[in-house]
Amino acid sequence: MKNPKPYQLVFLASAVILVFYLVTFCIISLIVNRHIDWLILILPALVLFGVSFFAFSVIFKKYIRDRIKLVYKTIHTLKLSRAEKHLKVSLKEDPIHAVSEEVMKHAVQQHDELEKLRSQEAYRREFLGNVSHELKTPIFNIQGYVLTLLEGAYKDPEVNKVYLYKTEKNVERMITIVEDLEVIAQLETGKLSIDYSTFDIVTLSHEVYDLLEDKARQRSIRLIFQDGVGRDTHVLVHADKDRIKQVLINLIDNSIKYGKAEGRTKMSFYDMDENMLVEVSDDGIGIAAEHLPRLFERFYRVDQSRSRNMGGSGLGLAIVKHIIESHQQTINVRSKPGVGSTFSFTLAKGNTR
Repeated sequence: MKNPKPYQLVFLASAVILVFYLVTFCIISLIVNRHIDWLILILPALVLFGVSFFAFSVIFKKYIRDRIKLVYKTIHTLKLSRAEKHLKVSLKEDPIHAVSEEVMKHAVQQHDELEKLRSQEAYRREFLGNVSHELKTPIFNIQGYVLTLLEGAYKDPEVNKVYLYKTEKNVERMITIVEDLEVIAQLETGKLSIDYSTFDIVTLSHEVYDLLEDKARQRSIRLIFQDGVGRDTHVLVHADKDRIKQVLINLIDNSIKYGKAEGRTKMSFYDMDENMLVEVSDDGIGIAAEHLPRLFERFYRVDQSRSRNMGGSGLGLAIVKHIIESHQQTINVRSKPGVGSTFSFTLAKGNTR
């Protein structure tokens, strides 16, 4: 009998007792040469079988229950209540198999939790290291400028103004990092609410272009729209206008920073039934494939030295991702070195009524 159920074992044990009783009774009857009264034989046999079955059931249930309790004490993290301690054991099922499955499930869950904790710990160490590194640079710069001024440079009007200006720029960078970290923390914890409204994203894009026009002009980069989109084009979306403006500023500013001189930054809009797809593309230096999966991580920089020289907190794309995901939407990036990059995200369509 392969993988017998508990009640089958109880029945088999009771049957063995019954057979032993019948054989013994028959042997004794033959020895004493006495006629076998089958009525007298069968009635006690049935009683014996019933008592044996009941006794074995009680013993078997207690044995299984005690063993299962030990397993549950091992795998359960919460203390069981009095009611939960009285486990019900059914002999028609295989309780050991059920417990084995729960133990396996517990082991897989523990393994997944351990891997998650290891991943979080590695991320925490990397994050703390990045924060320390990002803040250390402006702090050391400020310290150097202040020490130089204290050593006598403050007496030179031309030098002290330059150093004070550089100090102020480094303080601004530290403030930017702290403010961006605060924004991310608020977005992650849900403390920063999303104020939905219906607005024209084409008009908003023109506003962002106007804000960044001087920066684009310095690098001779043209800020354009896809064919057929002008100032009289209207594309309504339902989102937080201020947050989406922040997204566009980050994406277009990055496009200008890493675009090629005399290149272009283009915005495009595509109808996707319930959503609108918004794209910011450039023909700049592009990003290698191995960097794309980590591009939206905090402080992740494709080119460390160049990125820091261009300013920014290193948190812009992380904030962009959090804002879009707070709208229950998605953001993606396509890029190829020497060809350019395209950042695309979706937004819910606005109500035209």
